[in-house]
Amino acid sequence: MRIIHTADWHLGKTLEGRSRLPEQAAFIDELCEIVEREQIDLILMAGDVFDTVNPPSAAEQLFYESMARLSDNGKRRIIAIAGNHDNPERLAASRPLAETRGIELLGLPVPQILTVDVPSSGEQARIFALPYPSESRLQVLLTDSNEEELLQLAYDQRLAQLFALQSRHFSKDTINLAMSHLYVMGSHESESERPIQVGGAYTVSATTLPAAAQYVALGHLHRPQNVSKAPTLARYSGSPLAYSFSEAGQAKSVTLLDIKPGQEAHMEEIFLSSGKPLVEWKAKEGIEQVHRWLDEQRDLNAWIDLEIHVTETIAMEHIHHLRKSHSGILGIRPIYAAAAEVEAIRVDRSRMPIDELFQRFYVRQTGGAQPDEETIKLFMELIGEEDESLV
Repeated sequence: MRIIHTADWHLGKTLEGRSRLPEQAAFIDELCEIVEREQIDLILMAGDVFDTVNPPSAAEQLFYESMARLSDNGKRRIIAIAGNHDNPERLAASRPLAETRGIELLGLPVPQILTVDVPSSGEQARIFALPYPSESRLQVLLTDSNEEELLQLAYDQRLAQLFALQSRHFSKDTINLAMSHLYVMGSHESESERPIQVGGAYTVSATTLPAAAQYVALGHLHRPQNVSKAPTLARYSGSPLAYSFSEAGQAKSVTLLDIKPGQEAHMEEIFLSSGKPLVEWKAKEGIEQVHRWLDEQRDLNAWIDLEIHVTETIAMEHIHHLRKSHSGILGIRPIYAAAAEVEAIRVDRSRMPIDELFQRFYVRQTGGAQPDEETIKLFMELIGEEDESLV
């Protein structure tokens, strides 16, 4: 059986107010090409279909169109579960219609085994699909204690029980899979993921994942990665697009699996070409360096976070010119040389009194003016408040 594992589409998500829907639509086009080319039998979508519990109508339309295209009128099975960003009831509301095309939309984490038959090969897959299992969505009280360590232990034990219970339905003659949207301890996070753990409470250890499954398809983390120390092959497929600049430079992909009953899963990463790259420009030589990059037409098809090292305030006309010169520039963040001096004042207190350092800095910045006693007093109070906040 040939399977595609994907997750974290976050349809409707924006970046600094810019729509990503055209890029998400391009990803769907690419995914449709992949499933046709690779003759895929089953698609696993491991949660965070949408970016919010109330997604824009254009995002919902894109999702339902993508399901119809990918299922090919029921010839290809699809199982999609709710992630922590999704409204579980809303995602599952169209399940009766979706099932007529071989599409399973699962909202709440109700323990159940799904079966997928592939008549052409005579194979059957059994899948334990567990949508985002928060305490509230599980509708259980894990513990009366408010201690994070006890809550994490209770949560881990509860998921271990669920995986063990459903693994009883696995058979040596079937392809045995598990899928969920959760955080496994020790995995690598990105800034664009909304935390699903309270502190470290809603986390599971790698050994909690079901050893009886031939593969565990996971969602939530946007960096594609295998789960180390898991008792079986377990993987986050990652998001199809980079959704924060912490993901700049990451290669995005979907996971292709070829699995036969009783055998180890063969895994292949298929890299994606859709979606604009996210790039960080650090112009340490000032605005002139930015103009050189623009003249070179650098990163034309990218979203850019721009950091400019300057000695003077950047005029608004310069900022408007930069934005017009490259439509992908999202943020312009000036780094003033004075900021480095302020930092030196904060940390280098051993050489001279802090108030004297401030006076020298003030004279330099104002071109010779001396701070009055009230200004010095206010500065010292601010420094004192900051120091107290660090205690």
